[in-house]
Amino acid sequence: MSESQNLTIPDIKIVEVYKAPIAKVWEAVSTSEGIEAWFMPNDFKPELGHAFVLHSPFEVSQCKVTELDPPSRLAFTWGEYWTVTFELKKMTGADSELTEFTLIHSGWSEDVVEQHGMTHAAIRERMNGGWSSSVLPALRKLVEGEA
Repeated sequence: MSESQNLTIPDIKIVEVYKAPIAKVWEAVSTSEGIEAWFMPNDFKPELGHAFVLHSPFEVSQCKVTELDPPSRLAFTWGEYWTVTFELKKMTGADSELTEFTLIHSGWSEDVVEQHGMTHAAIRERMNGGWSSSVLPALRKLVEGEA
């Protein structure tokens, strides 16, 4: 298949602002314990090139750290097609330190059907809902909480 036939689906991109210092948000997204607290069990290590797994309720996914720039950027491959990127930016608020957090979930293609028969378009829709309704709210609760 030529590259021109490989039709892409837009990335999932979600930007949020957390009432938490960038160091706290970075720890939540760049450590195995932090990621497990709001996302999934894993054996992540913040090392460029580190291969790790995410244990979802449905399957074990192979991943690999592809970018690491503490405390502002982390990216990893997720399975065969996707890349997940976390971008953090320190902000200053009136009362407290704020962190802008951007999630980018890329690698969607219209011509891909996953092993369980779902198209990337259908999976993207489901994943976008999951990021928005449960995963990122769990991250917010973790970093903005008193714990």
